[in-house]
Amino acid sequence: MKRRLRQLIRLEIVLIYLVIIAGSVVRMTGSGMGCPDWPKCFGHLIPPTDREQVIWKPNSEFHKGRIIVRDEALLVANRDVRTGEQFDAANWDAYTKHDYAVFNALHTWIEYINRLLGALSGIPMLLIFLLSWWNMRKDLSSALLATLGLFLLGFEAWLGKMVVDGNLIPGQISIHMFGALSIVGTLVALLWRQSRALPLPASSPKFAWILPVSIVLLLIQIYLGTQVREVVDTLEREGMIARETMIEYIGLPFLIHRSFSWSLLILSLLFLWKNKGVGISRIHFGFVMLALAAGIILSNFGLPHALQPIHLLVATLFFGWLFHQSLKLWNQRKLGSPESEV
Repeated sequence: MKRRLRQLIRLEIVLIYLVIIAGSVVRMTGSGMGCPDWPKCFGHLIPPTDREQVIWKPNSEFHKGRIIVRDEALLVANRDVRTGEQFDAANWDAYTKHDYAVFNALHTWIEYINRLLGALSGIPMLLIFLLSWWNMRKDLSSALLATLGLFLLGFEAWLGKMVVDGNLIPGQISIHMFGALSIVGTLVALLWRQSRALPLPASSPKFAWILPVSIVLLLIQIYLGTQVREVVDTLEREGMIARETMIEYIGLPFLIHRSFSWSLLILSLLFLWKNKGVGISRIHFGFVMLALAAGIILSNFGLPHALQPIHLLVATLFFGWLFHQSLKLWNQRKLGSPESEV
């Protein structure tokens, strides 16, 4: 059972990272309101592919709950409607959750794929929950972690609805990001619980305290990065500043984000220097350098859209790896395995 549970946890981790990538692509392309409602999309289970599907037409059928765009506003069918030659306002109610009334087929499908991946991620999470509770007498902690993971996934889905209903309220978007990281952390902890019987390394790396400290610094960096992104999103919506020059207008959030990255670099160099030839220190340094390289390109080459998901993916993968390594080292010390001086 443990082997099957580990496979499901790994699958769920992959799906969550795919959701993170998809969410970043949604923001990169400005597709967050591609579907104005939730969980459906313009009232459809399968999103529309053409504007003709979301406008009022004579002699056509619209099911209750179907959403159309008319006179730059969203209207919802309040009953099953068979239209005549003239528009009858009695059959339609105004959509009041927000006033964003734009249809873009590409944005709609990007947002829909993001939602679809989120829904798919719920299947292995539910199986993890059921298997963990089936084995709760032997491992109650795993059952509780699985419960937390399922709750967080449900919270993320609810929060996604709030983000859409609020027309991408900035603060909620950042919370959405950290909700995803919380799921990653929970799954990594659950995977560690299922892998504790696997062989441990002979010794711990020197200065192993750098790993948990790096987690804290990285989370601060991710938060600062979300603040930079929200400023960029605002400037882009206003459309008054060319994207190539936005860095000059972001101000303090970007300056802190850029300067704070030096702390992670210094720690990674110290870790690498104290653990010459040790794989964990090279991986740590590699993650930091990848994140820094992506950040430098973003800031110096006009914030290229395609690099934004890569920058975020590197940071979130780094977080998952750091958390897993920290748990392994903690377990190693707890069991009294031989270790080097730290």
